[in-house]
Amino acid sequence: MVKDAYGWMQRSLNTIHQANWYRSVTPIASLPGPIITVNGREMLNFASNDYLGLAGDKRLIEAAMNATREWGTGTTGSRLLTGHRELHRQLELAIANLKNTEDAIVFSSGYLANIGTISALVNQRDIILSDEYNHSSLKMGAKLSGATVFNYPHSDINHLTNLLKNHRHQHRRGLIITDTLFSMDGDLSPLPQLVELAQEFDSMLLVDEAHATGVFGKNGAGCVEYFHLTGTPLLQMGTLSKALGSLGGYVAGSATAIDFLRNRAPSWIYTTGLTPADTAAALTAIQIVQQEPQRRAKLWENVATIQAKLKNIDNSENPNFSGFTSFTSPILCYPLKNAAIALQVAQKLQQQGIFAPAIRPPTVTTSRLRISLMATHEPEHIDKFIEFIMAI
Repeated sequence: MVKDAYGWMQRSLNTIHQANWYRSVTPIASLPGPIITVNGREMLNFASNDYLGLAGDKRLIEAAMNATREWGTGTTGSRLLTGHRELHRQLELAIANLKNTEDAIVFSSGYLANIGTISALVNQRDIILSDEYNHSSLKMGAKLSGATVFNYPHSDINHLTNLLKNHRHQHRRGLIITDTLFSMDGDLSPLPQLVELAQEFDSMLLVDEAHATGVFGKNGAGCVEYFHLTGTPLLQMGTLSKALGSLGGYVAGSATAIDFLRNRAPSWIYTTGLTPADTAAALTAIQIVQQEPQRRAKLWENVATIQAKLKNIDNSENPNFSGFTSFTSPILCYPLKNAAIALQVAQKLQQQGIFAPAIRPPTVTTSRLRISLMATHEPEHIDKFIEFIMAI
């Protein structure tokens, strides 16, 4: 009898289907923006992380094309071998300038930035304190590091304090890791209190600014700037693929910390350098963020508009609807009872020309729609979304 060593995969897929957790890709056949083409049909896009509307900006496209003409399509090796271009260093200095840190290092993705940084900072002799709602890349970095990991309830400062009191002294180094803007709920971490705890318990603090970069703060530097914590001894990770409209990740911090990561972060040392096109596009995006604050102002105007309109919805009229959970960012969470209902609601919205896919376990513990706003959304786009949400 021939055994099938791979048969378990189909059984696993069957289970995923039964739980309404199955996923498949949706091709988008247009430039990024508030209106996209999905399956040959134009739809209003409320699912993008392109918060400032830069991913389709002609200036980023032109910068990417020019860089490709000058340096080619790929960097052909790791940054320490053949993969470094002066353009990479220009981008790192631009990030450091935006974040007001001594230096920065660019990775080929945000996921690589987190797993490489965490595994370089701590190991089996150390302890990690991680918010339970953290992004997968933070959780995976903690797991790969080999450190002892404690997950504290979401933004629960009291629980985190007790964990530090009970366990920090038993380990060589301590590391607190958290998103600053949580991507699936749209709320902010209690960053000032985390800074205080890190200092009190002699621990490092790594904050993930992926969804906050370009969005929060007077200059778009993120939540560290928003909370007036610029200059605080911490590490700031972020991505180039959301408000900055390109691809890649970064870590910003002290010159010593960044130099250490160049020598110890495996996902930087052993990975091909970011393409010239992505690097140039991100560099141009940072310049736009700094030179055009009106884009960020328009985004926050849209947040205020949808906030005012959503507060008029009577949640009692729909038993599936428990109200949006956050109005503190461009990310709005619309919780639903289960994955099946989330899929139904998302499908109804698509039938009305609104693209806002269902988010289900295991990505989140509670099924939902995740609504994201962009600076390029117009008032009529928001009005149409509100009209159909109220009619569900």
